[in-house]
Order: sequence, then structure tokens, then C-alpha cells
Amino acid sequence: MITDNWDPKEVTLGHVSHLLSPDAASVAEAPELPGGVPDALLGELIAFRRDLHMHPELGGQEFRTTAAIKDRLEREGLAPRVLDTGTGLVCDVLPSGDRSSGGAMLALRADIDALPIPDTKTVPYRSTVPGRAHACGHDVHTAVVLGAGIVLARLAREGRLPRPVRLIFQPAEEVLPGGATDAIASGALEGVGRILAVHCDPKVETGRIGLRLGPITSACDRLEVTLAGPGGHTARPHLTTDLVTAAARLVTEVPALLARRVDTRSGLAVTWGRLETGHAPNVIPQVAHLSGTMRCLDLDAWRTAPDLVHAAVDEVATMFRAKSEIRYIRGVPPVVNEPESTALLADAMVSRRGADSVEDTEQSLGGEDFSWYLERVPGAMARLGVRPPGDASAAPRDIHQGDFDVDERAIRVGAELFTAAALADPASRVSTV
Repeated sequence: MITDNWDPKEVTLGHVSHLLSPDAASVAEAPELPGGVPDALLGELIAFRRDLHMHPELGGQEFRTTAAIKDRLEREGLAPRVLDTGTGLVCDVLPSGDRSSGGAMLALRADIDALPIPDTKTVPYRSTVPGRAHACGHDVHTAVVLGAGIVLARLAREGRLPRPVRLIFQPAEEVLPGGATDAIASGALEGVGRILAVHCDPKVETGRIGLRLGPITSACDRLEVTLAGPGGHTARPHLTTDLVTAAARLVTEVPALLARRVDTRSGLAVTWGRLETGHAPNVIPQVAHLSGTMRCLDLDAWRTAPDLVHAAVDEVATMFRAKSEIRYIRGVPPVVNEPESTALLADAMVSRRGADSVEDTEQSLGGEDFSWYLERVPGAMARLGVRPPGDASAAPRDIHQGDFDVDERAIRVGAELFTAAALADPASRVSTV
């Protein structure tokens, strides 16, 4: 947790306490801070979020969602542009309404797609689409960036926006390798010098954010392996390729080999989720199919992972005289929070909510395609608290589960985090690129 009396000797990689401006806590005492989300707008944003929650759309199919966002931004006098893929959009908010304003933009990113799982909650805004749910909080992310955009547009009309801001509403985050690559290809990062994002975290209380310097998520790739052999009778495995044993050994030996070929601190691990082979107890099959994921905590190790995995699979397959075919599907690299962007988020949150509103968070093993933006520009992601404060009556509703829900007051927290970051003096702390 960030406090006013942190000890520099206790700071390690990932801690954010030392990134705070010396006067960050005192800024929180300032009355009537600009960039606040008024009650009327919060009510509208909650209603907007609930509408999205009732009408979830999968990656690449977010046509209704895109249209709803576009309509609301246009009603605010902005000029959103739909991405070349047909879903998702970008929208610039420029100082004093000058659409040709120069300087590097600060980008705020939200993902807009849902998951292919049923909504099991009993609430008025439960999903109306069978087998589809906003179970990862993307509807909240969308409402947060929309709310920030509306507030910043109003401030721009009053001449109180110090820097240009781009809103990015990105499709298909849940689809490898992620819709971020399509957004980038559509020009979402042109003119952008820094990018920020939030992700709902049910372990963090509403009114707080979790931050980490450096990697905050992990790389995630997908692996599909096919083993082939002539098949035969189980009475004579020595005369053929014992494909079942080969597949079983592949499941255990590949992770073991990788553990001895990369630095264990990189956290590189292959975990299998599917193994299919055979149809009869006395017949050695001709084909076996395996699939799983490769996760990695370290960016450099992720870049070498495909060659290492290929070599390990081939080595085990050759030992059993099996032919192997490997399909390695690149997913996403880790999200690596850059120091100045992390400091910007920390200072922005403290300025709105005080020194106790920011806490250290651990690196997640989940993947997030926000990392693709960070391969091109500096940026950072914060974990947005969505758990009601003091709610210890039950375990948090985790993301990617059908009963996931949030404390909707988090929408105001996230929107004001972004407006505070956008209103910070660009020359005082964070240099644009």
C-alpha cells in the first residue's frame, strides 16, 4: 500500500510507492477538483453499462455496442471514427475544440467485447443473449472511458483541457492475438505518445486501484500438437509407434524440459488442456491431438518461447518414433507498465482519492492484448477495484465466471482517474514521446 512514510530501502521491482510526486497527498486536499463525474452523468453511465451488459457481443461482432458508443460521443459534439474492421472506434478530444491541435496524445483504452459463457446472475440487467455475458468487466471499462471522454469534452469546450486525448474503444480483446492489433492497424496509435487502461479486479475494493511497475500480466500463447504413427495392436507395441505413451510423455516431459532451458524466474510454463486419442482398448491409435497454453512472466523469455517449445516437442516425439506437427499460435506478450505512465496513474488517483487509494498488486498469469500497444508506445494499466468496501460476506465474484458483477460506483472512480491523468500538466511530470 502506498503511504506517506515509505522507506526507499523496502522498494523492489513492481512497487509503485517511490513513483509518487512528493506533494501528491497534499493535492488530494484541493477542493472542487476539475474533471469530476457529476451524479447525473454517473447515473447515465451506469444505465449505459447495464444496457451493454444486457446485450453482450463477442469479439468482432460488437456492432450494436459500437453504434451505442458512437451515438453518445456524437451527442457530446465529438467526431468518432469506426475502425476499419467495422467494430470498435477511436475519438479525439482536443483542447479548445481545435481538431488540428498538435502534440502527442494521451490515449485512454477500453475493450468492448463479451465472453461466450452464460450469465448466471439474477439481476434486472442480466444478459438477454443465451451463452453470452460481460463476465470480464469490459462493459465497465467502456463506461469508464466514455465517461472520461464526456467530461474531458466539456472541459475542452471551456478551454480547460491541457492536452489532446484519444479515446480507443477496442473490439475483440478476448480473441487471440487480440483486437489491439487491428486497432493499431487502423491508426489508433497515430499521434499517441502515451496510453492508459484499467481492468476490473474483484479483489480490490471500490475506490482503490492496484498498480505495479513492470509486468502486471503474463504472456499467453496457444499450442496445438498432432502426433502420428502407423498404429497397431496393443499386444505388439514394439512393432509400431506407441502413440498413447508418446502423448502421455509429451504432456509431462515438455514442461519439464522447458523448466531446464529457461531461467526459472521467467515463469515460462506449458499447461495442457486437451488430449484426445484412440477409440478401442486393444488398438494403438494412429493420431493423437494435444492442445494447451504457454504462459510466461517475462517478455524476453516469451520472445524465445516458440523455438524452445518446438524443440522440446520434437525431442519427445522423436524418442517414441512419432511424427509431430506443431501449431504455435502467438497470443499476447506481457503488459509491462512503464515507470512514468505508472507514476501518472498513481499521482492521478492520489489527487482524487488520497494516498490510501493506491495499492501494490501482484503480476497476474492472465493475458491482456493491451500489451500490443505497449510494444509501440509507453503506457500502463491499473487494476480497478470493483468490490464493495467492507464486503467480507462472500468470496469475490471472479472474472470469467457467469456470476461476475461489480460495484458500479467504480465507474466514477475509473473515469475520474482518467480525467485526472489527462488534466495533469504534461510538462510537470510525464514527458510525451
